[in-house]
Amino acid sequence: MHRSRLILPALTATALALFAQVPAGGAAPAMEWREVFNEDGSITQALTPKAPAQKTTGFKTLAAAEVVEVQKATATNGDPNNSFDLVFVGDGYTASDLETYAANVKSKWDELSSIEPFAEYKAYFNVWQVNVISNESGVDHDPTKGLLKDTALDMGFWCQGRDPNTERLLCVNETRAKEYAALAPAADQVIALGNTSKYGGAGGSVATAAGSNAQAGQIAIHELGHSIGGLADEYDYPYLNYTGSEPREINVTADPTGAKWAEYLGKPSPDGGVIAPVEGARYYKTGLYRPTANSIMRTLGKQFNSIGRDAMVKAFKAKIPSLTTPAAAPPAN
Repeated sequence: MHRSRLILPALTATALALFAQVPAGGAAPAMEWREVFNEDGSITQALTPKAPAQKTTGFKTLAAAEVVEVQKATATNGDPNNSFDLVFVGDGYTASDLETYAANVKSKWDELSSIEPFAEYKAYFNVWQVNVISNESGVDHDPTKGLLKDTALDMGFWCQGRDPNTERLLCVNETRAKEYAALAPAADQVIALGNTSKYGGAGGSVATAAGSNAQAGQIAIHELGHSIGGLADEYDYPYLNYTGSEPREINVTADPTGAKWAEYLGKPSPDGGVIAPVEGARYYKTGLYRPTANSIMRTLGKQFNSIGRDAMVKAFKAKIPSLTTPAAAPPAN
């Protein structure tokens, strides 16, 4: 996600709580914005202390983990050079929890693959489940803050305990998650599931979601809009007026005429309504416009709008050569 500038009034509530914890003479914590997903589907931003450098040595030895094929890309015979490889890793699942983990992976993939354009291109996806084994069941700070578990990926609510204000922010050690995902034959996108039924998730280079919470799968779908389609968020928090240059993301514009979407304007969109500039997008109340009133890049539980859907398809085609290679001509008689 990209930020053009920082407006201090938007930081006050969270920042004061965090900086108040810094001892006299101590250094202020490095901060970063993280997406926060609420149970009503709304999405906001929270300023949280940045995670410390996540080293691959001196943490925990990478244990062997079984890799299970959840789905083979039938359209390409599973060729990783001609398919999209989606890898699930789990945290807080002991050996006796693997049946639960497998069910969690299946439910999240079933949900994702029922949403367009994933549904249309489902046959081009390889889906892998890496059985990461933890010493204890559950994740940190669940059900109460301060309760710690011995798990492989150090996943926890309150962003691993770093954020004093955002309980549902479920963060993970992304370095470790990617290391385990690399055990799969290929990994184009990684989703980390936590062994919890409490609603929560987070964005980042590894999307996270509560494995046993039925609503949390929408978080992963939204995050794949970022990581696969390069889409911007379409909600308008926490900044005020945008005065910068034209954003690079296809689904937001600084032009109130919507000329960026000329070929789409006035046409119906899968998320409802028609394509027309709506003010308020990419964290700004004014000065930026989104294509429709309420797509999944603004509110969980919605569909991708036409602009977002086509961006996702374009990304699929860039990764899967057979989608853009013309069919071979029949042999001459």
